Amino acid sequence: MTALPPDPLARGIAAYGRDLRAGKTTAEAATRAYLDRIKALDPKLGAFQLVMGKQALTTARAIDKLLTAGTDLGPLMGVPVAVKDLFAIEGTKAHAGTKLDVADLIGGEGSFVKMLRRAGCIILGKTKTVEFALGATGISKPRGTPWNPWDAKVARLPGGSSSGSAVATAAGLCGFAIGSDTGGSVRIPAALCGLFGLKTTVGLWATDGVFPLSPTFDTIGPLTRSAADAAQVFAGLTGRPVVQSAPLDGLRLGGPVGYFFDNLEKPVAQATKKALEKLVKAGTAIVDIEVPEAAERTKIFPVVLPVELVAALGRKRFKAGRRKMDPVVGSRAAQGLEIAAPEYLHAIWRTRDLEKIAEQRMGGLDGWITPTLPIQAAPVADLDDPEVGGHFARLVTQNTQPGNLFRQAGTSTPIQHLTDGGLPIGLQLLCPGFAEEQALAIALAMEELFGAPPAPNLKGFM
Repeated sequence: MTALPPDPLARGIAAYGRDLRAGKTTAEAATRAYLDRIKALDPKLGAFQLVMGKQALTTARAIDKLLTAGTDLGPLMGVPVAVKDLFAIEGTKAHAGTKLDVADLIGGEGSFVKMLRRAGCIILGKTKTVEFALGATGISKPRGTPWNPWDAKVARLPGGSSSGSAVATAAGLCGFAIGSDTGGSVRIPAALCGLFGLKTTVGLWATDGVFPLSPTFDTIGPLTRSAADAAQVFAGLTGRPVVQSAPLDGLRLGGPVGYFFDNLEKPVAQATKKALEKLVKAGTAIVDIEVPEAAERTKIFPVVLPVELVAALGRKRFKAGRRKMDPVVGSRAAQGLEIAAPEYLHAIWRTRDLEKIAEQRMGGLDGWITPTLPIQAAPVADLDDPEVGGHFARLVTQNTQPGNLFRQAGTSTPIQHLTDGGLPIGLQLLCPGFAEEQALAIALAMEELFGAPPAPNLKGFM
């Protein structure tokens, strides 16, 4: 058995950047190491839809030449990344997790991917996604379900829809990965795969060149090994200074009573309790608040998402291609054919009201703190029963969809190591819209307080 090359960015993006600039490594060496890791691990993990080895090495050599010539593109220069197969990348076909041809709906390479290139990122390939990004468990029949790297013996839910991006990052197959979050599709797989996830505000980053599940809710966000890495990514893509951690002493965080703490599995409840206790001990005030409007997500998402997806596909293409679709996705999307315009418009108008209500609920607070998900990664086989599958789908989106509904910025931080250190558990922070830097600053402080979580044991995937 060939030895698995070390993860080039195991110590983080900042440390890798220092080594790169000091001549201790090269972008080409890092890229080759990741391609070797993908070759060794991905046959079982199934995170990648397409590996772009030749293109990645060509880019890496160009990056090394630029650096040698004195051109520094910033903190992400020479970082190998993976991109969700919802995005157009020049020279490849975007599948959006489906067997249908939807390339015309995605178009050419968009603003965000071009921004990655300008920052000096090296695109290793495209990661699998739930079909049309319409699914939170990560299960997808058309293109396959990636294997959660936290259990080599039992296939567990990777979370969706950015399933491949989460698995690739957690297994050290890239420096970080790009996902999208419409109802939790960055935070959910981050929580289930033991990662840090950043949900940005609608409109922060343009979504041209990305399959349009829901223009109302679609956002782009990175999945990283740590909040520190996410801060580097945010700085590299925005041109702003790298965010520094906020002082925990004096912070005021809202703890929404009821809804966000319903249906918690015992390990999730224990880890969340421990995390909140640590925050309070560090001087953070956790204030009980009421957010009853969060429950409205069960009325709004089943209306807005199917209508906007069918509108993007068109009735003719949807009906002709439904037999090729994942049955669960097809069934959910089909509801968009039956929803009347007044019902859809009412849902859209209500989201505008909810955004203002959430702003009021956030008054005097630095953010809200909740479990990211009420559950841990269940075995994929448990969801063979459609009833069980529907139940899990509702649970995994319970705490994440409200953040999209309220147009907030949010993060998910791994906290399973605060208790028994078993399967991953996430702690969610929600902040006002366009307060990504505030969310990152608090998340950095929490990461310093909680300590680094362990990485999954990958021996069983070799």
